[in-house]
Amino acid sequence: MEQQRIDWPSFGLCAAIILCVAVPLFVFPDESGVFLEASYTYISNQFGVLYLLASVAAIGFLVWLAFSRFGNVRLGDTDDGKPEFGDLSWVGMLFCAGVGAGLLYWCGIEWGFYYDAPPFGVEPRSIEAAEWASTYGLFHWGFTAWAFYCLPAVAIAYPYYSKKLDILRFSVSCHWFLKGREHGAVARTIDFLFMVALLGGAASGLGFSTPMIAATIAWLFGIEPTNTLEIAVVFLCIVLFAASVWLGLRKGIKRLSDINVMLAFGLLAFILLAGPTAFLLKTSLNSLGVMAQNFIRMNFWTDPFTDSSFVENWTIFYWAWWIAFAPYVGLFVTRISKGRTIRQVIMGMMIWGSLGGWLFYMIMGNYGMFLELTGAVDVTGIIKSQSGEAAIVAILETLPLAAVAITAFSVIAIIFAATTYDSASYTLASSATLHLNAGDDPARWHRIFWAFALGVMPVALMLLDAPLRPIQVILLVVSLPILVVGVVMSVGLVRSLKADWGDSDPN
Repeated sequence: MEQQRIDWPSFGLCAAIILCVAVPLFVFPDESGVFLEASYTYISNQFGVLYLLASVAAIGFLVWLAFSRFGNVRLGDTDDGKPEFGDLSWVGMLFCAGVGAGLLYWCGIEWGFYYDAPPFGVEPRSIEAAEWASTYGLFHWGFTAWAFYCLPAVAIAYPYYSKKLDILRFSVSCHWFLKGREHGAVARTIDFLFMVALLGGAASGLGFSTPMIAATIAWLFGIEPTNTLEIAVVFLCIVLFAASVWLGLRKGIKRLSDINVMLAFGLLAFILLAGPTAFLLKTSLNSLGVMAQNFIRMNFWTDPFTDSSFVENWTIFYWAWWIAFAPYVGLFVTRISKGRTIRQVIMGMMIWGSLGGWLFYMIMGNYGMFLELTGAVDVTGIIKSQSGEAAIVAILETLPLAAVAITAFSVIAIIFAATTYDSASYTLASSATLHLNAGDDPARWHRIFWAFALGVMPVALMLLDAPLRPIQVILLVVSLPILVVGVVMSVGLVRSLKADWGDSDPN
């Protein structure tokens, strides 16, 4: 029976963590905010360098692996010898799972923070500040993010398919060291850390996206954006992705991902053509050049001689977010990558994932900057005096057919939230299931439970006056243990590949 397959210790511990974190935020929001502010400062200053080193190591390791002979290793066999999902659906699902509605929030306004407080000691609001402002978003949502996502995907997928395991959990990435103890204390600890990290990462993404969705809905209906509306949006997203989870991987997640990718890139094409096309193209090309020229510098910059806190507030925050989400994305990509080679997974995730995120920053981000530079909209002023979501609405208002554009944006954001968190619900349910063979799905009620559980933390974060810092603290805390596991999984993957293939070429 399905109920007998549930891993009740993992299930119970994770549910308890939600309550232990959410209850203090509900009961003592002010005190919680002060504590989290101090915690973030300490952790980012003491451990920030580890995140920077991890980013460089992940990219280097994956590039080596992709172009080594092990890149030809196929992850599982299919009946017709082709991957289980076609290229477009595969890219759409991994992209929607990896970025979510948080991309829509940050792509339009992130440049504004860098324009006012640029890196490398550049003068604020200068031409050089504008160049860095249009570039750093590409850096934060580019190769490093997808390298963090890709590492656990390959480390989980190889033993899962090659050893024909009947479990799909994060601890599978350490299969080489567990040696048959997949249900032992060490494996359970690794899986528990993953589930906590996913809950923190998911809460962060919803914490950003739901106020933005609420703001667009409020504009469309001419009402004030309130906490009540934001909570209603959370439950709307939960109901949508619970329905998607109920339908399953092919009928639910795949269809939503396919639809949303078409809608999202359709909206970007509209902004490109209806907006200042030449400026957007020139700025985008310039930003790619600036990033290519400074990629090593940006990865290694620790800002040791000033107290600007740029690295701690932005780069380390993003690396922690990607690391917290990485096991979840890795598990989901494992599930949809049967029949692909290791090289195809690595190159597909790092190239197509990065390009997808860059397009949003190049078009919507640079469009917002154009409005600021020409004086059409005081985007940075709105961010400071009101909120990021208010600035996003102000940017979209300037488009032709503004109501249509904002409606499309709202729908895309809701579906992005749904596709991310129905994937997260699926993955949490898989991790709390004792046995799950390739092609099998967790129990439906189990998936739906996690769909609703994921909404508890964002609601608690909305009660805080400044939710950004609590979100950053949660991501830092939950991602630190995953850093350690990442080293173990990388070593185990190489040893497993060498043991299975020796000196032979898998091709």
